[in-house]
This record gives sequence, C-alpha cells and structure tokens, in this order.
Amino acid sequence: MSIDVSRTGRVLHIALNRPEKRNALNGALCEALVTAIDDAQQNSEIGSILLSGNGPAFCAGMDLSETADFSAIHERLFTSIDRTTKPIIAAVQGAALAGGMGLAANAHIVIASPDAKFGLTEIRIALWPVLVFRAVALALGERRATELSITGRILTTQEAKEYALVTEIADNPVARATEIANTVAAYSPTAMSTGLAYSRAIRNLPWPDAGQLGQTTRAALMSHRDFKNAAAAFLAKRLA
Repeated sequence: MSIDVSRTGRVLHIALNRPEKRNALNGALCEALVTAIDDAQQNSEIGSILLSGNGPAFCAGMDLSETADFSAIHERLFTSIDRTTKPIIAAVQGAALAGGMGLAANAHIVIASPDAKFGLTEIRIALWPVLVFRAVALALGERRATELSITGRILTTQEAKEYALVTEIADNPVARATEIANTVAAYSPTAMSTGLAYSRAIRNLPWPDAGQLGQTTRAALMSHRDFKNAAAAFLAKRLA
C-alpha cells in the first residue's frame, strides 16, 4: 500500500510507504493521503494526525515517472492545513523536497532529524512550486518562499528551523512527534477545532473585524462545557 495508517489512542499515524521511491508522490499516494486526512476530520475519536515517511526519506517530491496531470488532487493535498480541524504533526527524516517540503509546510508542527534537508527544487526541472507555494509562504513568509523557489537551493535542518519551517530538531523525530501528538490530542477537541478555524478566518480580515470575531469566538469557547470543566478542575487543584 502507498500509505500505512494506524491509530493509537487519539493519534492517527499516517506513514508514506513507498520507501523504494523515497516516498515520491504518485497519484495513488496522493489520493490515499487526502482520503486519510479528510476522513480523520470526521472522526471524533481522532485528536491529532502524525505524518511521517517510511524509509530513509520523508518525501522526495513528485514522482516524475508519472506523466498524468494530478493538479486537482495536489491542490487538495497541499491545502490540507487550510481546512483541517485536527493538528498535524510531521516527523521528517532525510529528504523533504518539492512536494515533500509542501507536505511539511502543511503541518502545524514539524519535528526533523539533524540530517533532514528541505527545498523547493521544482525550478531545476523547469517547473515552479505552484501548488505548494501558499502553504510554504504561510510557514516562511512570501519573501523566503519566493527566494527558495527562485534558487531551488537545499536547506539544512538548522536552516529550516531558523526559517521557522522546522519546529524542533530531534534524533528520533517520530518518537518526539508522537509525544507531541499525544499531548495535543488530549486537549479539548472543541477548543482545538474552533481555534484552528479562527486562525484561518482572521488571516485576511481587517483588525476590527478580526477583533469582533475574536470576541465572539472566545465567548463561545468560555460557555462550552469543556472550558467550564477544565476551569473548575484547575481551581479545585489550586485550592487543594
């Protein structure tokens, strides 16, 4: 199969599984990834998504042996971060190039091994990272994303961390990402999904409109039983 999917507790682990191809993105793999991520949004028993790659590489980009146009499924895959209701944590080892860097940019948290490498290398084969550009620009800023698109240069893990693509460097990124995924999966699903939706909604709003939405969102969260229960438990512990 092109992906391995497993669940432990409230964490859904999706592993790219074409190690012999360095997890290059062919049509079947992209379809499987989109289906797994979208299905997770509808499952109340899933609190977070862990994304990794089997073998020595996270994802080496598009499978150039396929000549079909997969733009439609790529568009859905590389905009996952813009519609997900669950936090996505990526564990990156080895290469995360072109579409692989796009996958990393579609995660909210990226844990990378010291020897990982990142790059928008499409220009080297007379392409442009069109469909991954928005997510990369969201993670790095438009100027950085444009510079990497123009040069096609490779970033070390440390450089990617300085650019804010990588959250943390770990010798065992899957283990560390699993730890984080378990932690965030235990938080209120209502607060998490509402917060992610709010973060997206205010992205291009004028400040007064964003402020109004913030007040409405905060009021809704504070009236929810998850907040009331958590606040009561906190106060009880503090006063004990």
